[in-house]
Amino acid sequence: MRFFDAFRRTVRCHGGETALVAEDGRTFTYAELDDRSTRLANALTARLGDGRCAVLGGNSPAVIETMVTGHKRGAATAQLPFRGEAEEFVRMCESADATGLIFDDDNRETAEEVLARRDFEAAIHVGDADVDAAGVESYEDVLADADPTLDEALPADGECSIFFTSGTTSRPKAVPFDGEQLWYGAIQGVMEHGIDRTDAGIVATPWYHMVSSDAWIYPHFVAGATVVLHSDFDPAGLLEQVEELEATGLLAVPTQLDAVVDAQQSLERDTSSLEYVRTGGSVVSERLVERMSEHVTDRVYNTYGMTEAGPNLTFSLPEDQQERPGTVGKEAHTYEIRVVEPVPVTEHPDPEATVDAGEQGEIIARSPGCSTGYIDNPEAEAKSYFEDSESGENGKWLRTRDVARIDEEGYLYIVDRVDNMFVSGGENVYPVEVEQALETHPAVSEAYVFGVDDERWGRVVSAVVVTSEGESVTEAELDEFCREESDLANYKRPREYTIRAEELPRTSTGKIKRGAITDQASE
Repeated sequence: MRFFDAFRRTVRCHGGETALVAEDGRTFTYAELDDRSTRLANALTARLGDGRCAVLGGNSPAVIETMVTGHKRGAATAQLPFRGEAEEFVRMCESADATGLIFDDDNRETAEEVLARRDFEAAIHVGDADVDAAGVESYEDVLADADPTLDEALPADGECSIFFTSGTTSRPKAVPFDGEQLWYGAIQGVMEHGIDRTDAGIVATPWYHMVSSDAWIYPHFVAGATVVLHSDFDPAGLLEQVEELEATGLLAVPTQLDAVVDAQQSLERDTSSLEYVRTGGSVVSERLVERMSEHVTDRVYNTYGMTEAGPNLTFSLPEDQQERPGTVGKEAHTYEIRVVEPVPVTEHPDPEATVDAGEQGEIIARSPGCSTGYIDNPEAEAKSYFEDSESGENGKWLRTRDVARIDEEGYLYIVDRVDNMFVSGGENVYPVEVEQALETHPAVSEAYVFGVDDERWGRVVSAVVVTSEGESVTEAELDEFCREESDLANYKRPREYTIRAEELPRTSTGKIKRGAITDQASE
């Protein structure tokens, strides 16, 4: 089955129900979303044929329409991450071989630079601002002039969406998905949260991320529920949306949830309608779960995934968070997960070499909803995807490069990235483990750990520590805390600290930009 087949069923059954609520209060029914995406599909097919279309915009009805349009055309919508520079977007459009570009007012200036550096067969602008580029058409005019009846050659099978990896340590890679793969992800989200057509879920993370699209927007559409758009993150505004719309669901990364809790402590909005809050992207601390439970809702679901995997690889219920702090749960619906003996990136791990309970290993996974490769990077594809004798209908194995510990009941705990591990005195050090220990100190809000060269030990542990608002701490106090209060082995204990009040730079999914911090600390 394809996602679009499920979407058409929703339109037939719930065409008059609200599909989208924009941040400015505008609403769109499923029938309207279907009509507008059909018009856009016909318009893009007339201009691009079966060419791909890149989209540069914030969370808005228009970008959601482009998502559905990709499924109708069978020609991918390339979902550009708007937090970037023109040069990077040009490379992404080249990687995706995008022949069209749709952009909004907020990204107009960047889009103008992209249009000046790359030729497109069509460029369409969403908004009212003046555009300094030739041949750019108005989005609303394009829709108004288009045929409202879907072209008889559509819907077509093929790629529907292209997502880009976060690029925290390397250049973003283009990952294509077809309608069947995205349907598996959508139905997985429905099953995990029990979404039905009475739900209204707010998406506070950027639409272009896999978790926003395939783990949130698509599941709500499959169920006939309402998606509430939140664009420029504002915790007070988000809480207002929850209260006024009686939202039942919320998708936000941990750093956003922390800000929501801070705002809620003074605003005291009514959040009793919230039945499921989905988070992930970075470590979900025990302290965050406790704060959310006290001030917002105790229905926090933790997830773990990556762009290549579709919506998520594992899923942790609120009860799991309380009973097993830090767990990312067990394998998600449609997925098979194994924790195996880690090997260098130049080799493929053995799927049969699973580790025992209590041990650490690398996560590998497969699912019919998983991607099967990259568009433009065969070298990286060969390292990330591999087959074995059991492959075939089960699909290729995806190598995550994430190290996890598995307990006796099969619950996973992410330890770190294989790529982040370094050796100190012959022992493996995983930075995230040390970061989590430091973040239990009452004066520490977040920490970043990395290895620095040392003549005696090869490398030793160095930490950048961010203090909580109104708090202070010394290097000596942190060292004593690691010695006396944590379970860190001596070789994992930081030998030097950088203490600051400035927050760590993160991606839009809440992941630490490790390279940027290491460069700053080394200056």
